[in-house]
Parts: sequence; structure tokens; C-alpha cells
Amino acid sequence: MKQLFYFFLGCVFLFSCTSEEENRTTEVISPNKNVKVQFLLSATKQPSYTVRFKNETVIDTSKMSFDLQDALSLKGNFEILKTTTNAFNETWKMVWGEDEEVVNQYNSLKIELQETSTLKRKINIIFKVYDDGIGFRYEFPKQENLSEVVITDENTEFNLTGNHKTWWIPGDWDIYEYLYTTSPFSKINAFKDYIPGSHLGQTYIPENAVNTPVTMKTDKGLYLSFHEADLTDYAEMTLAVDTVNYKMKSELVGNAKGIKVIRKTPFETPWRTIQIAEKPGDLIESKLIVNLNEPNTVDDMSFFKPTKYVGIWWDMHIGTGNWDYAGENHSANTKYAKELIDFASENNIHGMLVEGWNIGWEQWWDKKAKKVHFDFVTPYPDYNLKEVVAYGKSKNVELIMHHETSADITLYEKQLDTAFALMKDLKIHAVKTGYVGSVIPEGEYHHGQFMVNHFQKVLEKGIENGVAINAHEPIKATGKRRTYPVAISREGIRGQEYNAWSDDGGNPPEHLTIVPFTRMLAGPIDYTPGIFNTSLKPYKENNQINTTLAHQLALYVVIYSPVQMVPDLIKNYKNNPAFQFIKDVGVDWNKTKVLDAEIGEFITVTRQEKGTENWFIGGITDENARVSKVKLNFLVPNKTYTAKIYKDKLDSHYLHNPEVYEILEQDVNSKTILELNMAPGGGFAISLIPKN
Repeated sequence: MKQLFYFFLGCVFLFSCTSEEENRTTEVISPNKNVKVQFLLSATKQPSYTVRFKNETVIDTSKMSFDLQDALSLKGNFEILKTTTNAFNETWKMVWGEDEEVVNQYNSLKIELQETSTLKRKINIIFKVYDDGIGFRYEFPKQENLSEVVITDENTEFNLTGNHKTWWIPGDWDIYEYLYTTSPFSKINAFKDYIPGSHLGQTYIPENAVNTPVTMKTDKGLYLSFHEADLTDYAEMTLAVDTVNYKMKSELVGNAKGIKVIRKTPFETPWRTIQIAEKPGDLIESKLIVNLNEPNTVDDMSFFKPTKYVGIWWDMHIGTGNWDYAGENHSANTKYAKELIDFASENNIHGMLVEGWNIGWEQWWDKKAKKVHFDFVTPYPDYNLKEVVAYGKSKNVELIMHHETSADITLYEKQLDTAFALMKDLKIHAVKTGYVGSVIPEGEYHHGQFMVNHFQKVLEKGIENGVAINAHEPIKATGKRRTYPVAISREGIRGQEYNAWSDDGGNPPEHLTIVPFTRMLAGPIDYTPGIFNTSLKPYKENNQINTTLAHQLALYVVIYSPVQMVPDLIKNYKNNPAFQFIKDVGVDWNKTKVLDAEIGEFITVTRQEKGTENWFIGGITDENARVSKVKLNFLVPNKTYTAKIYKDKLDSHYLHNPEVYEILEQDVNSKTILELNMAPGGGFAISLIPKN
């Protein structure tokens, strides 16, 4: 009888525990059942989550909380008021992009939480689970005891399951212009090569953290990438690393007052994203980041057409010209601008950028001198802005305006209306903005909430005036190009110019075999490919570009942007047969496929040009020579194409013989397999044009 009593008591205890556990746990699974997120409240009733992929844990129990100024932390003592699940499936069209159509399919879970303590503060957590990863965000409802939220820390954890191989850059609060380091997670050291003042931009790294996207490979060969989506009126998220316990925690970019975010309820945070892939190329083909943004809000984008563009830019980096009028050779003059327009018009290039056109460049880097301020409507005496614009239009070449702000936001915002009104009046439909240096007002950083809101103001000015924005020294992309397709491209990367003037040997060959799987997952990149004089002689004898010429051609396909620069001097393109590929290659795409890749080693990408049946292929390698087998099974069956192949020669080498190449031409079809040699630092570019 006593044994029966203990059995009954045990059953009651088991039932009670199970019921309490069920009250604190809920889950959501992806449409294909491979990705599962479990949400749970801990014993102290703190929110946390786990992520599994094909029954393998990829993110172990990770806590979620907020620290607030002059208020108790939002951390524990929560109860679940309500959970809501939903299934969603749509197909939408990109205005411009890597693929014309995008499938947006996910299952969602919304958990509504309330504190059990006196304040009864509320917070909701929303998960969207896709076949290729997850996004989750926090929602702060309007409520009596939490009207204004001043966040001093967001404590979202990402608890890894091992010492993953990681591709990372430091969690700098001002710039992303670093070479990527490849290391085990346990060896991340954001301070290792950090030298204050070593970059053109102001830099600040307060702790051992990485910027996102940060990408990893597990011991079992699974690829993970961590980022954020829909960054709106909030601070950028860097990820502080615990190299001993293999954990990351969101570390928001703040300001000199120690404040990360100030918002009034109701509001939502950006999405925290984890992309999951079994092949590295699947990370690139994923549309998770753009899908987590709201649909297009711009009624008419007909003013912008994806294009290639020439410009007065490379001259200043290699020393053949100056930005400022007081220099020995002011490049931004009417005569040179017209020469570039003529060249562009002759070669299927429909854009032309002029840097150094407006007064203020004499001491643009030295804001403390306060002797010169940029004026965004007044050109230098040797540059007739209206004449250049009119001449370009007569040749079907549009001028791309340039605004270098030197990060003096106070000054730039005072001139936004007049600067954009000038572009509207002249029918200039694109601008490249720049933000070199420390931010004014002092105490703010490039990646904080203040600057996030500034970049949003510029986008809104672009919409108002029919001007597309290509931002340099920007906040990182988070997929907002879906909502605001005026955000056409941005820098946010250690770009081509570092090859011309850095004293550390420039960008190594592996740099651009890492970028597509890290920075490019965030969005389009204005990298400025296509330098033919890779030796930089006779201008920069101690510098060079660490790629072959064929590698430079391939970048027009490998690195995505709807605006691609053709940056080298005119004389280096004229009479060079390789220039034909730049003339032919598309900039707007119907489909994109990654044919083969390994992060930091090589990548081969193919894209089908929108509005045609033409395909283009780009392949690049690191410092190691490789043989690439390219299957053309993506082509239309039973159709013949002319393949024009631009490739390294057998004696090509990025250091010793970078500018030699060969061009082959042959008929191909969907059954063809091309076997191509890539030299050290080399690559290949292929155009595939249907016959007849």
C-alpha cells in the first residue's frame, strides 16, 4: 500500500513538473522541418532560446535581456501571457537585385511576456524560422510603466556549440575597413592589429567584439552567419565574444554618454539573424536578410537604372590628380569630365562620377581647423557643373553627384535640402556620399543610433528628390534596400583604394574570396573592380594590386552591386581586348547561382542578366593556383551559346606576371564542362551569349 502511495505521489510530481515546463516552453519549426527554434523561460523565468538544424543543436541555450538607464533590467520574473503561430508564403519581385523573384516563406512564433513583479512591464519576442535560418526581434508594446526606454545594454546571447572556424573583423564603432582574419573562435582578438589613427576614418573598439556579418564553419561542416536585419532607429549590433565559453553577446554601439538606444514605446528592435547552410554558396543565395524587411515603399523607381560608371576617382589615389583646386593637377575639371563622358558613351557605360568638384577640399580631413567647409552646391571655378550634366545627357551618360561630408553631420544636414534640390533641378539621379573621419557632433560614432537615423534621413531625401544613394563610410546594410530601393549600394569594406596607398601590402588575394561570405551577405558592395594596370607603375612603385587582370574581370560577377565602377585610367582600357568583357557584362540580374566555393579559398558565381538570355560567370582564387571545373547545366537545354572566356595564362601570377591573359571562344551547351586554370591570385570571366 505504501509503495502504491509513493508511485501515485511520483506521478503527481512528474505531472506537475511537466505542466510547469510546458508553461515555460514553446517552439516553431521551419517549413521543411530542418530548423527548429525552442523558446523557454529559465528557472528564474528569464527568456532564452535554442536553435537546432536537422536534430543537431547549433545554438545552445542563450539568454535574452535588457539593461535600462535609471530602471530595473528587463531580465527575469516573466510569464507567458500568450503565444501565436503563423505560416507565411509569398513571392515578391526585386526592383533591382541578384534575383528577379524572391520566395519569402517562413513559420513564425510570437511570445507575449509580462513581468510577475509589481511593474508588470511587457515585452514580446517574435521568431521567423526559414529553411535557411532564423530571425528574431523584440517588440516593446505601449505601456504605462515603460513609456520611454533608454537602453544601456541589449544582452542577446548566441551560445555556440564549439570552437568554430571564424571569418571576422573587429567590432569597430566607426569603420569596417579591415582585412578579414580567419581563426578559431577561441583566437578572436579584436585588438591584435588595432592601431588608433591608422585608418582615414576615426576608429574606436571598446572591447573584444566582432562586426557582423560574422561567418563560421563548424567541425561537422555546417556554415553559420550572424547579422541583423531592418536596422531602423536603433544602434548597430556588434557581437562581444567570450572566447573561453564560445559565446557571443550583442554589444550595441553607443555614444560618449554610454547610451545605446533611446526610444518611446511602442517600437521594435532590428531582427537578430542566423543563416544556416550546408554549402557556403547557400549563404550567398539566401534571401533571409532582405525577406526580414518590409516591402517596397517607393512608388516609382524609374529614375534609377542599374549601370556601370566611370569617374574622376582613381586619379587621386594613384597621384595623377588632386581633389582640391589648390593642388598641382585638379582632376575634377570640365575638360576631363567630358573626356570620360565620351569614353563612357562609346563603351556601353551610362554613368560618370566626379569627386573633388565642390569647394571645401583643401582641408577636408581637418575639421578642427574650421577653415574650410564643404559647400554642396558650389563647384570649383574649373568645373562647369551644368555644362557637364548637359553634355552627359547628350551622350546618354548620367552624372553621379558626389557629397563628401567628412562626417560633419551638423553641416551636411543643414545643406541637405539645397543639395538635393540642386540634383533634382539638374535631373541628377544618383549620389555617392562619404563620411570620412570622426563624427560631428562629437561623442557620436558612425554606427550608433544617431548615424543610423542620419542615413535614414538621406534615404528619405533621395526618395523625395528622385536620387539613389551609394553611401561610403556607411552604416552596414541590413536589407533595407527592399523597403527603400534608393539605397543602391554602399562601401563598408576595405576596398580597392587600399591597394594604391596602404603601406601594408594592400589587399591579399584571399580578401575577395572571403568578402562574398561575410560583408556581401549584408548587401551590395561598391568595391570598384576592373583595374587593368595592376602593377600601378609608374605611379605607385611600392604598391600593387594583388590579383591578375582576369581576377579583376571576374569581380564584376563575383561582387554584387547594381552600380559597378570602371575605375582605371582611360588609356589602360583603350585597345585592350579584355575590356570587351566590361562592356558586355550585366549589372542587373534575373538569377544568381554559386557554382562552387570554399570560404577564403575560391568562389565561382554565375548570373543571368535581367531582360536577356545572357549569362556571365566569374571565378577567383586566393594565392593558390587551382583548376576549376565549371558545369554549365544551368543553361537552357538543347540551346547553343557562344562562350567567350577571359582567363589567366599558364605563366600568370599576381605578383610576377599579373597583366597577361588569354581569350578563348567556343560553342557550349548545358552539357558542357569547362576546365579552367586559375593562376595564384587569378581567375576567369566568361560571357555566355545564345547563338541565333
